Amino acid sequence: MAIEGPLRELGIHDVFQLLDLSRKTGKLRVTSDLRDDEGIVHFDAGKIVRATMRSQPSTLESLLLRSGRVTADDIGRARTGADGVPLGERLVRDGVLSRRELDRQLRLQVESVVFELMSWREGFFSFEESAPGDAIAHPEVRLATESLLMEGARRIDEWSRIAHKIPSLSVIPSFAPVAEEHPPQLDLLPHEWEVLSSIDGARDLRAIAGALSRGEFEVAKVVYGLVTTGVVQVRTPERRSSGGVRVTAEAEDRLSEAYAALAAGDAEGALAAATAARAIDPARSEARRLMARALSRLGRQGDAIEELRRAAQADPMAVEVHRDLGFAAARVGDFAGALASWEHFLRTTPPGDGNATAVMQGIEAVRRLVALLEAQLHE
Repeated sequence: MAIEGPLRELGIHDVFQLLDLSRKTGKLRVTSDLRDDEGIVHFDAGKIVRATMRSQPSTLESLLLRSGRVTADDIGRARTGADGVPLGERLVRDGVLSRRELDRQLRLQVESVVFELMSWREGFFSFEESAPGDAIAHPEVRLATESLLMEGARRIDEWSRIAHKIPSLSVIPSFAPVAEEHPPQLDLLPHEWEVLSSIDGARDLRAIAGALSRGEFEVAKVVYGLVTTGVVQVRTPERRSSGGVRVTAEAEDRLSEAYAALAAGDAEGALAAATAARAIDPARSEARRLMARALSRLGRQGDAIEELRRAAQADPMAVEVHRDLGFAAARVGDFAGALASWEHFLRTTPPGDGNATAVMQGIEAVRRLVALLEAQLHE
């Protein structure tokens, strides 16, 4: 039986839950044109036994080499005279790797893919069912789907709290300039010192987590603490298009044009510049936000709301999108939608944020208006 459809109609969390509850065996494929990525998860009677992602190291060999737990020579010796025993088992048999470390590496690899997929709000999924006897032979892991879903939901909630400083695992941490008022000593736990000593200004969070054989989310939380205390700063690496253009820099230029056009009252020019920025860097939620502002000024409120909804789906961590979506919904009389977006913004915004006051005033005004309208209906 084939199960397929867009994620905007059936969320990835619901897809996993369906396959778990119905004890399905087969292969789930999830693709995203926006991310230019694809994830594949294998199920056996509802349990997850393998998961790979095109943008991440997908083999045990690459994972172990990346973590530094084994060398290329170790891999070569283990592959000599292969007797049908999986590579991980041969490394354990040869004494290169402990059973506990092998299990840990395999679990981390699967969790990394599953938790990444759970953050996707757009894309397409398809599940190819197979007979129970056709499941992967001798799976090296067998993880309870329900436990991963619960942990994934918790992580997404916590990610929303640190996203204003750590927007993604692709950021590269480096040591911040030492300020005069900075304390001379740091009181860190051993695992925090381990992360701090691995920061070299070149590796992103995912690479650091792989080198330390630690969970990516765990490393992200440590770096968040270091950024908050001013010890570390992070930057988003520039990426290049197929033509060698610096995507981040070019997108920034178009966004600057859009801001300038809005300030000058040129909504058409702002819309054109923001649309160009979105075409250069489709994952950039800021471009869609500026498009929405321009569309709103042009009286195209429905189109503005649609752009903001797409931005929220593409980047759930962009809390400013939910703020703007609340105001856009209020303009068209969707007060329930406005309140839901604003409350989400307040839940995921750090205390003291300058935009929180305006949002709370908006909530109060909408509630007063709704109460007034309800009172008029009962007269």
